[in-house]
Amino acid sequence: MSFNTFGHMFRVTTWGESHGPALGATVDGCPPNVPVDEAMLQHWMDMRKPGQNKYTTQRREPDQVRILSGVFEGRTTGTPVQLMIENTDQRSKDYSDIAEKFRPGHADITYWQKYGIRDPRGGGRSSARETAARVAAGGLARAALAVLAPNVQIIGYMVQMGPLAIDRTRFDLDEVSRNPFWVPDAVAAREWATYLDGLRKSGSSVGAVVEVVARGLPAGLGAPVYGKLDTDLAAAMMSINAVKGVEIGEGMGAAVLTGEENADEISMGPDGPVFSSNHAGGILGGISTGQDVVVRFAVKPTSSILTPRKTITKSGEDTEIITKGRHDPCVGIRAVPVGEAMMACVLLDHLLLHRGQVGDAGGRIG
Repeated sequence: MSFNTFGHMFRVTTWGESHGPALGATVDGCPPNVPVDEAMLQHWMDMRKPGQNKYTTQRREPDQVRILSGVFEGRTTGTPVQLMIENTDQRSKDYSDIAEKFRPGHADITYWQKYGIRDPRGGGRSSARETAARVAAGGLARAALAVLAPNVQIIGYMVQMGPLAIDRTRFDLDEVSRNPFWVPDAVAAREWATYLDGLRKSGSSVGAVVEVVARGLPAGLGAPVYGKLDTDLAAAMMSINAVKGVEIGEGMGAAVLTGEENADEISMGPDGPVFSSNHAGGILGGISTGQDVVVRFAVKPTSSILTPRKTITKSGEDTEIITKGRHDPCVGIRAVPVGEAMMACVLLDHLLLHRGQVGDAGGRIG
């Protein structure tokens, strides 16, 4: 299988399957002398790992990350960094019933049609377990950003679960760490808990919308026409398992705005340009403006559910399927740290590209 690598200068290649002995990432292009150790990366891994509460899959994986190369005495050497996470709680027998059947809404059928072989145990490479490797790589990207662009902050949270959306008038980032849904709205967190409890007990699932914001980013990252920052961000978020839609800034909502409403007016402030609004999501012409970069992505419902669904077998016979095993009733919950990790990787990549091509040569205002 090809195309397991993303990035231009900061390049991440993920490897491994859901029920294999291990999975991980090989990261090439990380700058040297970045302070990093396994404990720093583990902080981010613990935010994504399964089994932390009743609203996520009960698969018990410690997601312990190991650094196998590219770091000496706590600092990166500039050579490839190999990151490995062992799988310790596989229950492959849960998938014996689906070896000959295709789960509706899952990649089973397309993997079979493309390759003529597939690993039915947890979905193999199509499993959301693959995202553990992305979070490990994202932790490394965050460590490098802390050195090269220390003002950058990346924060993700859920803004919608199924039909239930947050109330932006109650928006409180402090609430994100106080509930299992990463939601910045205490009232919504309570409502979502009741709603998801019902779905979880019925064996069903639901989708979600995740928002990821990067603050403190310098202006000038990204390039026209095919190297746009928003192009790479959209591709990165779209590559996350179960993501079916991505928006930058106002996104689809821009279609209903007039030109007067959509234009982010500019004035001169004491420290440079000031924008009256941020409909553009911090990116104009593919290049960062210095405002918050705002990305949202929609995650579909988990395909593995207990409700019988019609499908076919590999031999073409009609049948029904019920997916047993341990699955997330709302995979969007654990997609939050994954979205943050992908944001970190893309931003570091574009920061390195910018430094390589432009350096300090940029237009001054004022």
